[in-house]
Amino acid sequence: MADFDLYYWPLPFRGQFVRAILAYGGKTWNEHDSVDNAALMARPPADQPVPFMGPPVLIDTASGFALSQMAAIAIYLGEELNLVPASAQARALSAKVVNDANDVIDELTLNGGQQMWTQEKWNAFVPRLQRWMQIFEALGTRHGMTADSGFILGTPDPGVADIVTATLWATMADRFPAIATLLERTVPAVAGLTRRVQSLPPLATLRQRTFQAHGDAYCGGDIEASLRRVLD
Repeated sequence: MADFDLYYWPLPFRGQFVRAILAYGGKTWNEHDSVDNAALMARPPADQPVPFMGPPVLIDTASGFALSQMAAIAIYLGEELNLVPASAQARALSAKVVNDANDVIDELTLNGGQQMWTQEKWNAFVPRLQRWMQIFEALGTRHGMTADSGFILGTPDPGVADIVTATLWATMADRFPAIATLLERTVPAVAGLTRRVQSLPPLATLRQRTFQAHGDAYCGGDIEASLRRVLD
């Protein structure tokens, strides 16, 4: 039996953060397909394993504990897998990084596709995207991180903050070369961290498996199509 059940749409996007933490922690999980996701979402909240609006949902198969909201899942797994530093300050900074990553992908998809990208909108957004990159860079460099060494909170080993940061930028940059170029030019330390963390065997395997299953798909639908129109 796998360690966890993961309910998320069969694309990287928000669920990839959860997959990356599970993979790095050596945990196994069952992926549920779109039919299962839709069925779970359609249940009344009182009948759901945890009351939720949309995935991801993670269920511990041994205990039955269920949790929704990507940031909550990431910090829970970090605590369970010893990937969050012990101090209250570092735990709070870990949560900050996860929530920042969530905000970035919400902005990149215009709040889940409430609007579509035009070239004019994208051009106006680029400085804001660079500022987001610089926020991650500034946090890491304050803790001694460089392109070649160190981690975003100054820990001796990668933690949730590093896994989420690397997953955020690698998943995006792998699929949109223009963003990869912007990342390298804007934040060399974060670009280096991303390469180093993504090259770790569990995450390299996840990355390869994701490409094999989904090609270069990112979030899907009209919003991805509009992103590709302005970026490709």
